[in-house]
Amino acid sequence: MEITTIDPQPRSYGQGALVTGAARTLFVSGQVPEDSAGVVPAEFDEQCRLAWANVLAVLDAAGLALSNLVKVTVFLSDRRYREANARIRDEVLAGHSPALTVIITGIYDEKWLLEIEAIATS
Repeated sequence: MEITTIDPQPRSYGQGALVTGAARTLFVSGQVPEDSAGVVPAEFDEQCRLAWANVLAVLDAAGLALSNLVKVTVFLSDRRYREANARIRDEVLAGHSPALTVIITGIYDEKWLLEIEAIATS
């Protein structure tokens, strides 16, 4: 499988991701900033890192890695979190640039400040 980023941007995303030779596709449901005990951190940075950890756990359970991500959608509860979201996304993706959409919206549980869904291929 090969992933080609179309028009990579400086903040860890591309305008598109062209996938060729893929055998499997994983659709990751929205991952929220809640741990297995139901604990939700109070601060956005902690929530963001936890939501990403949950995405990575689903990838791992499917035998995939961060490098297999081709599309990420981040739902933010408030526009004021967009810079922190971009900073942490840059850290987590470490140079990988999937297609990306960020949406400012109401989120199912008011404790959650974000939710992340993804698509990965192999």
